[in-house]
Amino acid sequence: QVQLQESGPGLVKPSQTLSLTCTVSGGSITTNYYYWNWIRQPPGKGLEWMGAIAYSGSTYYSPSLKSRTSISRDTSKNQFTLQLNSVTPEDTAVYYCARVHRYADEYDYWGQGTQVTVSS
Repeated sequence: QVQLQESGPGLVKPSQTLSLTCTVSGGSITTNYYYWNWIRQPPGKGLEWMGAIAYSGSTYYSPSLKSRTSISRDTSKNQFTLQLNSVTPEDTAVYYCARVHRYADEYDYWGQGTQVTVSS
């Protein structure tokens, strides 16, 4: 059973960098053909895909967030990390990490989500 767990600060000040880590257990983030994603849901809105890091280490970003987003990984810890720069209150959301197979139509495992509030 694969498990994903998000961690990071729940409160970030405007203009600062939001940094979240997803720790994966029960499966390796380097296993072929899996992509490890960051997805968020602002209050009252739908899910927004932010970006992903592939089993190979390649990264992919939402065009709307690309200039502010960086995703990296630590294979020794089986973790991947999201950094979102220059945050504003509009970045307040529940942030999720999730796994999807290259040939699948939907995510098969999700973290429980972590609330991040951007406020001074």
